[in-house]
Amino acid sequence: MAAGTALLYDEEMTKYKLLWVDPACKIEVPERLTVSHEALVRTGLAARCVSIAVREATDEEILLVHSEEYLEAVKKTPYMTLEDLMAFTQQYGDVYFHPNIYHCAKLAVGATLQLVDSVMTGRVRNGIALVRPPGHHSQKSAASGFCIFNNVAIGARYAMQKYGAKRVLIVDWDVHHGQGVQYCFEDDPNVLYFSWHRYEHQNFWPNLRESDYDSVGKEKGAGFNINVPWNKVGMENSDYLAVFFHVLLPVAYEFCPDLVLVSAGFDSAIGDPEGKMCATPDIFAHLTHLLMNLAGGKLCAVLEGGYNLTSLAQSVCQTVQTLLGDPAPLPADLGGPCESVLKSIHCVRSAHKQYWSCLKYTADLPASELSAKSLKVAEQKTGNEPEAQEQRSPEEIVWPEPPKRLCPPVRTAVALPEGVACPDACKRCSSAEAPSSLVLNRIRGDFFKESEDKVTLTALCDLIALLERMAKNEVRNGLALVQDVSMAMVCVMQHAPTSLTNRVLLVCVGDGCVPTRITEDGKTLLVHISSTEAQGQKSKHCVPVCLRKGCSDVAGFMQAVLGLLLPLGYEYNPGLVLLVRMPGSGVCESVWQQLAGLLQGLAQGHTLVLMQENETASAGPTASALLGSPAPMLGLLGNLLSEDLEALETLRNTLQADWKLLQHQKVEEATGVKVTPYPASNIS
Repeated sequence: MAAGTALLYDEEMTKYKLLWVDPACKIEVPERLTVSHEALVRTGLAARCVSIAVREATDEEILLVHSEEYLEAVKKTPYMTLEDLMAFTQQYGDVYFHPNIYHCAKLAVGATLQLVDSVMTGRVRNGIALVRPPGHHSQKSAASGFCIFNNVAIGARYAMQKYGAKRVLIVDWDVHHGQGVQYCFEDDPNVLYFSWHRYEHQNFWPNLRESDYDSVGKEKGAGFNINVPWNKVGMENSDYLAVFFHVLLPVAYEFCPDLVLVSAGFDSAIGDPEGKMCATPDIFAHLTHLLMNLAGGKLCAVLEGGYNLTSLAQSVCQTVQTLLGDPAPLPADLGGPCESVLKSIHCVRSAHKQYWSCLKYTADLPASELSAKSLKVAEQKTGNEPEAQEQRSPEEIVWPEPPKRLCPPVRTAVALPEGVACPDACKRCSSAEAPSSLVLNRIRGDFFKESEDKVTLTALCDLIALLERMAKNEVRNGLALVQDVSMAMVCVMQHAPTSLTNRVLLVCVGDGCVPTRITEDGKTLLVHISSTEAQGQKSKHCVPVCLRKGCSDVAGFMQAVLGLLLPLGYEYNPGLVLLVRMPGSGVCESVWQQLAGLLQGLAQGHTLVLMQENETASAGPTASALLGSPAPMLGLLGNLLSEDLEALETLRNTLQADWKLLQHQKVEEATGVKVTPYPASNIS
């Protein structure tokens, strides 16, 4: 399996700049590239990447997207006088030309294609191309928005033509709409284009009607163009995650791409003069992580915008560190999406519900929400128009440095029965690392009051020893095969170090008895996915998820994970994720690996997996996921059972009063379900 992260950068792409006065273009400066690369070098991240030489794109490659007439016109720019360049620029919007920009634009496309080559051939697993000029605004026959050639669009066409990629996902998290990418693929069902962007009811550049949520694609491409309009500024981390959980990820998993391309614009980060958003740089660690199990891990990030040099460099580092496999920082202080984002999410889901099974039960839009004009009027009535949010200049906004991301020396440790081979690259926990005599006596007293089973006692001691090493950041995650997962689960909750167990996300997969009493103090959030209806009291911290076909239903299981489990987990923000595979769970290995991979974005990667000791065949694939190998692709997901989708939506509606990140529409607009919060635990 491919490993490593590619880094493509060439100083040559800094060698052009604006040669005349243009207020709209003055923010696009060479330093955007140099500060990004220097930050990677200074932090040691560049040295950990696989450096790949940049080349110029050929005419044939550029013509995959652009017209010959446009290419020939751009070819003349190196020989133009300053007056000629200014005149040539006037026919396009918010862009400038320079004698060296044609050369740099060819390098930007070439770097993108070199990255695609490296990922598609397996030379590396993923990578980032630091390029300039950016590309996502440029169109077939026009430069636009600082963009000359459409780097990512060419990359997608190139991957399909050269490597036979059947489905390509383009995720554009730049703060501007990549209209050039949309125009290129709006009738193509083989490319799913997702973009979130400042829109403000068509009052923000590029001021296009087709940037709104109801531009879903054309003809065969209908449903494959997803626009999420930001109709206010000031969006925060919770808003970005809510869109991922309730729009992008469910559709992306249903689409099942062969390659993920990210138009990585960091003008959507805090402090940017263009974006005016409040999302901190560390959120890009999580967004990147959430995409890394798609397409078998084949992910190519290509730099687009980003005009605050501090947040740009920080965001690039956060993205690259995640691509390298370092644990994501804690997603602290997450709440729910703001009202404006809830409206946008609801509009997007409603516009796409006819195309995607995962969105089928989205409520129809109220009549007042059906036009951008009515949305604008509604927001103005509440006094929340965008101008009210733009009081402070970006220079006045201060945010903390992204937290340092600790990487324990051992990524994955295992506690295995005698005779079971240790998976490659894992460290085996031995009995010599047993816990203190005090903990040992407590385990004896809790589980062996009548007679002592030395084999089971040793296994439980190994388990606690593993967790103690995790608490000291000597080990990142672990896997244990045990005789009785229920006993081991209780042992972990009672005897693991309190630094880990103050907040535990307990995820149980499969039918079986789970002691719900452990959720009573609010220090444990239990999510149990099974085929049986829960017995006993449900609560805010005890969430049973029943699927008619159980955990073997791939589509239903992934819907529960993406739309329920992940939002709950991110809002809860645990110190430990305890993932338990119940005997006879029926979950398929690829889905299990997806789950193990996705959950590692929480708790700084502190994940412990418990499985029955007879599941030795699953130990290797599980360890592989814990070691950071991308999960196998799931294939095209079938349709979800209507009963399951409706039940999941009912559960989400009930829980969203307590868990705001579950919301994807205003609570009072939930269709057909009376919202009654579960009784709260002692600690909320």
